[in-house]
Amino acid sequence: MSFQEKFNEDEALAAYVNGLKAHDIVAIGKSLAENIKFVTPAKTMGKPLILEFLTALYASFPDWNYDHDDPVWHGEGSYSILWRQGGTHKAVLSFPCFDAVPATGKTVVIPKQRFFYRVDSSGLTEIRPDPVPGGAPRGIFEQIGVEQSPL
Repeated sequence: MSFQEKFNEDEALAAYVNGLKAHDIVAIGKSLAENIKFVTPAKTMGKPLILEFLTALYASFPDWNYDHDDPVWHGEGSYSILWRQGGTHKAVLSFPCFDAVPATGKTVVIPKQRFFYRVDSSGLTEIRPDPVPGGAPRGIFEQIGVEQSPL
């Protein structure tokens, strides 16, 4: 079985990827397990905070876009995807735990970044971005001038 065939079989990961591209918070939420963990060096977020972050991101960067390489299957329930993403900060970015940032008009370009995923029958259980300099989510805040990123 090819990696692409395995990826297509895993409905949760496919729904998550498609939800990101469509800015579909409901579809993204359905793809996440209730106990999902989004793990960064600075913070670990659960499902409600993940969805709040993406809602705020899409509201303040309405042209936020994603491109990615084919997913790589690493074995039972483990995948990675190399992403390219970015957009223009056109509205207030308001996210819990930090001061709102008025629109800057700045274009944010996140460097190529691999995200690692764990998936089981309940959906995505872990998302772990490779901590590259300027990578998401911290790089989004850095590029619009937020000195102390909340993530």
